[in-house]
Amino acid sequence: MSVDKRARLKQWLESGEAKLHPLTFPQRELWEASAITVANPANHICCLIYIRGLLAQKNCEAAFQRVVERQEVLRLSFLPGKERPLQMVRATGESRLEFRDLTPVQAETDALEALAQEIFRESFDLVQGPLYRAVMLRRAADDHVVVFVIHHAIADGWTLGVFVQDLFGAYLQEMMGAPEPLPPVPLSYTAWGAAERALWQPAELAARAAFWKKELADAPRLWAPASAPAPLRRWFAQLPAELGASARAVAKLHGATLFSTLLAGFQAALAQRTGADDFVLLVPTAERAKPAVRETMGYTSGNVPVRCRLARDRPFAENLRATHEATVAAFANAMPFAELAAALGEKPAPGRHPIADVRFALQNHPVPDIALPTLSAKLRMRSAGTARFDLACEITETPEALQIIWLARPDLFSQAEIEDLHRLLQALLTAACRSPESPLAALAPSLK
Repeated sequence: MSVDKRARLKQWLESGEAKLHPLTFPQRELWEASAITVANPANHICCLIYIRGLLAQKNCEAAFQRVVERQEVLRLSFLPGKERPLQMVRATGESRLEFRDLTPVQAETDALEALAQEIFRESFDLVQGPLYRAVMLRRAADDHVVVFVIHHAIADGWTLGVFVQDLFGAYLQEMMGAPEPLPPVPLSYTAWGAAERALWQPAELAARAAFWKKELADAPRLWAPASAPAPLRRWFAQLPAELGASARAVAKLHGATLFSTLLAGFQAALAQRTGADDFVLLVPTAERAKPAVRETMGYTSGNVPVRCRLARDRPFAENLRATHEATVAAFANAMPFAELAAALGEKPAPGRHPIADVRFALQNHPVPDIALPTLSAKLRMRSAGTARFDLACEITETPEALQIIWLARPDLFSQAEIEDLHRLLQALLTAACRSPESPLAALAPSLK
């Protein structure tokens, strides 16, 4: 750290402009149990916000400032510490919203996506902050796309929905000339972190760890570590909305959930791809059950291991029930992942997660589509900051479809192989919803 930066930080702390707080449990996972460094752009959470309607730049900037004042993570950075970093929250902060006009060529879908990827990949200064970037791209006077990227250390998928809701609420205030700021969040992010640290006492952590030591004993890994870690291959796809509706109906019929049903299909597809019937994958938990934290931007989510044990001669419905029971037990015994990894004695290696090779998620965070007489907005995910695994399948339910972000290690999956896995998943789920009492091996010829 430069001398000037040290002097500036000292001034902030002495004046009360900035306050220090311990890392939250989710943040500790990034520093202590991740296969990639915290500064790696793969930790960025990215989305596009499509806005239709006339916008006033002055109102946009003022609205963004209101959100920065409400949400402390937009004023948060990290200060290196002796044992682990500390959160540093500034009392004030200026919004960072950039505006760019696009040419007709740049406004085309492929060119816009390429530009967004460039913005997504730009690194952050973890000490100086801010740890977000917002660029409003003008395609026409009434057609805008906001490229929003935020570091996973201060955000999760839920955060994006909160951001959009806050931003548009603030913009409406600006349009109406309302001088008052946005109401404060019921629970700040650092207050949430303090409550979680108080909750997880040593005895409770030990009891949860005992469950996981038994559950994950001798769990096989799917793949060997990468010889040279490389950026994951990324592909966007979707499943028809009607397939999601059919999966939800099957779940209700068998006392399961949409998540368990999609997970059971994913497990079957992965078993076919790898030949493995026993493996561990990680699934996310939002940790937003308390209403007080639902309006809070911040990284609250965690990862929970699920041990997958498939029987190919068993009906899909029975595999579904087993999957559902395994996930219920996993969530019932969930604990902070950094503490779990430490209890198991597992440490990450470069390019290798300490416990699992695969992550599967059905995002249940709010994805607001805002529709007003003169203004509308749609949020669409582009990356969930989960490029810490060899394979990840991130599903987001929208009215139009089940959107999927596939992330895969390039030496394990070619583009064609990712597409094959996606088609296999769709075929399995379609067949399973049509005939849930059929054995897995009968749902697709390649599963025999």
